[in-house]
Parts: sequence; structure tokens; C-alpha cells
Amino acid sequence: MTINEKQDEIISEFEFLEDWLDKYQQIIDKSQSGQKMAEEDKVPENLIEGCQSKVWVKAEYNAEDGKIYYQGESNTDIAGGIVVMLVEVLSGHTPDEIIESDLYFIDRIGLKEHLSPTRSNGMLAMVKQMRLYAVAFKSKMGL
Repeated sequence: MTINEKQDEIISEFEFLEDWLDKYQQIIDKSQSGQKMAEEDKVPENLIEGCQSKVWVKAEYNAEDGKIYYQGESNTDIAGGIVVMLVEVLSGHTPDEIIESDLYFIDRIGLKEHLSPTRSNGMLAMVKQMRLYAVAFKSKMGL
């Protein structure tokens, strides 16, 4: 599945929700259903700077398929749901696909306009860190 197909899937999950309380609940449900990170991965090196909540993101490069696989978790439900969606969309893609991706689902489900400024900044910090991992792997692997 491409990055855009994954984004479209998330957009369709939110499309039928009219009320923002329902959308927040959907984000919380995503957080609670997301794969949990191992405790030993919740270290300062994996902590996202710029988030009010604690958000950890770990990235691993698989040399066999040339793709990056992310894991993410937060100590709060809203940030947790956002990181779960970002992991769903970006995980399992090449560094170039991740770097070049246009994460339009963020606008289309209304996240930008309905998040507080601090949560919005945190979300942007998550995206930036995930892209930085892709740039680092691309450079390190000489891709």
C-alpha cells in the first residue's frame, strides 16, 4: 500500500464523523489500539523534542527491502493517536518515499485546525523527526 493509499484509508475512517468529539474519540481509539513500544525503547534518544506530552518514535532500516519501519507511542491519548496514524502512514516505505510524501491527511481530517497550538507543534515535531530519520538512513546507507 502506498503512503497516499494509507492516508486515504485514514481519511475515510474520519469522513463519517461530523462532531469533533467523535473525531477526538477516534484519535483516542487509535492510540489505545496502536502497537505498544518495548519499555527499553522509551529512552531519551527516542523522545520527540517539541512535544508537550512524552512521545517516543523509533525507526529501523531494513536493508533487505530498503524500507524504514517506525514504532511510536505517547503517554497521552491524543498525541498517541497522532503518532499511531503517522506510523501507519509512513512505516514500511523507502527513505525517498517518506521524505517526498505530502501528508495531506492531517489537513483533510481537520487536525491542523482543531488541535491546540502546543499539540499542533508537537505533531509537526513528530513529522519532522520521522523525516529526519529517513534522511539519516538515506545518507548512512548511501542511497
